[in-house]
Amino acid sequence: MRVISICPSNTEIMAYLDRTNLLVGVDNYSDWPESITNLPKVGPDLSIDMEKVADLNPDLVLASLSVPGMEKNIAALDEKGLPYIILDPNSLKEIADDIEKAGIAIGEEELGKHKKEAFLTALQSYRKQAKVKSAKPSLYWEWWPKPVFTPGSVNWLTEISELAGAENIFATEKTANFQTDWEEVKKRDPDHICMVWVGVKEEKMNPALVRKRPGWDKMKAIKLDNIHVLEESLFCRPSPRLLEGLRKLKKAIS
Repeated sequence: MRVISICPSNTEIMAYLDRTNLLVGVDNYSDWPESITNLPKVGPDLSIDMEKVADLNPDLVLASLSVPGMEKNIAALDEKGLPYIILDPNSLKEIADDIEKAGIAIGEEELGKHKKEAFLTALQSYRKQAKVKSAKPSLYWEWWPKPVFTPGSVNWLTEISELAGAENIFATEKTANFQTDWEEVKKRDPDHICMVWVGVKEEKMNPALVRKRPGWDKMKAIKLDNIHVLEESLFCRPSPRLLEGLRKLKKAIS
């Protein structure tokens, strides 16, 4: 099969299935695993060049709706008459389901089921460990600093927090993506601040700027110097690499 992925998380699902050899093109932001970096690029995930996609003659395009604005990619795929599936998970269970869905779509149903179960088993192991943990530190996840965006209850990072034996301070909000402000974060006074600015590399995130925010010097996380600059690619993409992010988070807050 000739498969094109137009979203980094979909590329990573193909890697989890050990089938990157089927990929003949990827979006510009797909950067893992290293084996895919030399593949033809078909544009940024919000501005896919469908002419390039069509020229690569795919048997299947792995599309996504995980970021607002991706709808136009679906319309363009329809217009070109290209075969595709859409992966758009919010929860870890939905990510597991999409692993199986991708396996079925590439004609390897058993592989998809096997990898789905492996993912769920790994999550269950963390879940058991989290259950026996008595103290649960609170986490503030910062997706974007101004305006402030953070994950709510309907997002994998709330689950990742729980599996690490912690809790997301915005798990109270019944949405995947919640807009708030610095004052509200200060009121909720988290034990840890996790910086994962979407699309920004770790070296470009400056914790010193966080410390300077009005009144934040009184927050527990600031007093204890619990500001963690984390790899955005391990936390902001709905892919099996969240397992690696979970392992690193657990270590960071322990």
